[in-house]
Amino acid sequence: MSEHEEESAAEAGPGARKLHKLDPRSLRGIAHPLRMRLLTVLRQDGPATASRLAEKLGESSGATSYHLRQLAAHGFVEDDPERGKGRERWWKASMDGMLFDESLYSDPDPAVRGAADLYLHEHATMHTQEVATWLGNQRDWPEEWRRSSDLSDFTLRLTAAQAYELNEKIHALIESYRALEPAPGTEGAAQVRLHTHAFPRSTD
Repeated sequence: MSEHEEESAAEAGPGARKLHKLDPRSLRGIAHPLRMRLLTVLRQDGPATASRLAEKLGESSGATSYHLRQLAAHGFVEDDPERGKGRERWWKASMDGMLFDESLYSDPDPAVRGAADLYLHEHATMHTQEVATWLGNQRDWPEEWRRSSDLSDFTLRLTAAQAYELNEKIHALIESYRALEPAPGTEGAAQVRLHTHAFPRSTD
C-alpha cells in the first residue's frame, strides 16, 4: 500500500494493475476500519454479497450494505453484473491497489490528516491480524508451505535515499513474480501475502 510499491506497479505498462490514487475526498471515504476490511476481502477473495461479507466479518448485513454503498460512492467497489441476479446484489473491487501520497499527511484540513493516520494504522493492524492468523493455522498447511513462510526482521544503517532505493528494489522484485503466477486451479498453488515495513528508529 506504500507509495513506492504502487508507483512501481503503475509503471509496468499494458496489463498493469488498476490503481486508485487517494485524494483528500476518497481518503475520507475509505478511512474506516470496516470499509477497509470489506475492500480487502473483495480484493483478496473475489465478489460477494453484503450478507456473505457480513457472515465472514462478523457484522450485520445492514452495516455491510451501508458501507459497501459508501465505498461505491467513492469508486472503490462496484456491482458485479455477471453474478447479480434476482434480489441478490453482488459487489466486486473496482481496483487492484491504492496509491497513498505522502502529501496527505500535510493537508491543511485536519480531518484529512486524521484520516491519513487512521488509514495507515488500520493497515498495520490488518497486517498484524494476518500474521497472527497464519501462526495460529500454520499446522493445517503442508510442511513445504511452513518452510516457505517467513517472519524475519533486519536492521541496517542507511541514508533516506538508500532506504528509498532498497524499497524500490524490493517492490520491483515482488512485482516481477506476477508474470510467474500459476494459472487458476494449479495444484499446489496458493494466494501468498507479503508485507514490507521499513522505517527509521531513534537509538538515543
